[in-house]
This record gives sequence, structure tokens and C-alpha cells, in this order.
Amino acid sequence: MVHVSPHKAGAVPAIELTGATKRFRTPSGTLHTAVRDLDLTVAPGEFVAVVGPTGCGKSTTLTLVSGLEEPTEGEVKVYGEHVDGIDPNVGFVFQQDAVFPWRTVLSNVTAGPRFRGVPADEAREKARDWLARVGLAAFEDRYPHQLSGGMRKRVALAQTFVNDPKILLMDEPFSALDVQTRALMSDQLLELWAGTGSSVVFVTHDLDEAIALADRVVVMTAGPATVKEVFTVDLPRPRTVEAVRLEPRFVELYREIWASLGEEVRITRERGAGRAA
Repeated sequence: MVHVSPHKAGAVPAIELTGATKRFRTPSGTLHTAVRDLDLTVAPGEFVAVVGPTGCGKSTTLTLVSGLEEPTEGEVKVYGEHVDGIDPNVGFVFQQDAVFPWRTVLSNVTAGPRFRGVPADEAREKARDWLARVGLAAFEDRYPHQLSGGMRKRVALAQTFVNDPKILLMDEPFSALDVQTRALMSDQLLELWAGTGSSVVFVTHDLDEAIALADRVVVMTAGPATVKEVFTVDLPRPRTVEAVRLEPRFVELYREIWASLGEEVRITRERGAGRAA
């Protein structure tokens, strides 16, 4: 069975960026444009991967959706409402672990619900449920420094999913992991996400990872970034990363997307070489 994109006619988008531009003032006082005229829509329950050259503005796109930054121009909406500050319905998994080193695993996962006013007993019950789902039930009394990199990422996933986010933003969350652990974490992410109804925007430099995970892959231009092309990943779900990479359609999609992405990567490299000359 071919997976069908969750777009529905008339449905309010989970995420909608319209003409979004973000400029920052550099230490030297000049203005730097990170993203420009960015149009992007994500449907409820859709998994979208964003790829683009290094430094093009992919992470800035996530910060605009999260409310951590405001657009200089344009609009950013979440479920039809203008983004105004940090939305508790939005979860964010960063490249670096956002765990509290002085808290146990259980205390780290409990912290989010407690902050949102969930009673202590209920928060611990929810935290233990998610720790079991990520395979860390036996490690709830450990501290982050006692865990491997992959285990810490599983804590980060439990920390995020325990809050029942409607939108999950992920900024290269598995980039520091070895290849085998990264594949396992990708499979676990798909298992955890399935059935939640959450929309995911996943930023990555790894095109294999993007295709294996997503419903659509968005290719960004060389900075300042805007959307260049969007590709539908018409591979069946449920998926496992290693199995889906063997599909002939996976190889076709990789070639199609790389033809677009590779051009932007070359532009970025040429710009860098020109500045260094």
C-alpha cells in the first residue's frame, strides 16, 4: 500500500509560513538575512523533513515556528493562529541534549508535565509510561552522565512526547550518533510518532534520513534560504530505515532530490571558496 500524504482539503494547516523573512544584526552592525520569502505549509499529522546547505537557515525556520524568534516580515501560524511567544503545544528536540544533568532520568521526563501543572503522581505515571516506550524503564534512577549518547536521545524523545505535543520540531537530533545508533533512533522515532497525530518538522543534513522518515522532503536554497522544491515521498508506511533504503523507489527519490539539493550545496561551497580567496 502506498502511503498517502495527510493533506486534506479545507483542513487548517498545523504550520503555515507565508512570506516569512528573518534578519539578524551581526556583531559588526550589518544585517544578515537568514531566511527570505519563505512559504511552507505542514498538514496535521504530517512528517516533513527539511534539507539544505550548511548555514542556509534551516534551524531559523524552526525557531520561527516555535516562537523563539519573530519574523522580520511575513506571517507564521500554528493551527490558524499567529505565533506569539512559545506555544506549549510545540515540542522542540535540539541537536544538543536538553536534559538537566542534576536530575535523574525519571525527574527529567517528569519536569515538563509538572511545569504544565500536572499533579506529581500523574506526571510520574506519564513519565514512566514514556520511559517504557523508549526502553529506559530500568534506568529511571540514573543520571544523564551515566547514559550513552543514544540513551540520552531516548530520554530527550520521552521528555518531548510526554507533553503530548501537537507539533514536534527536531533540529538534527541524531547527528552526533554513530550510524547504527542513528538508524535505531530513527526507527524508534517513527514508532513513537505513529498514532500520535503530531506534525513533525525534521531538519537534517542527511538526505537518506530525510527520505526514510518523511512524507515530504523540502529542499531549501543556499542562504538566505527559501523553499526551492518540495518532493512527496511515496513510500509505504510503516517503515524501518534499513528496509526502506533497499526499495528501488528510495533510490529514485534520492537521485531526484539530490539533483536539486546538490546544486544548492555547490553554490554554498563556491561562495565560501570565493570569500576565502
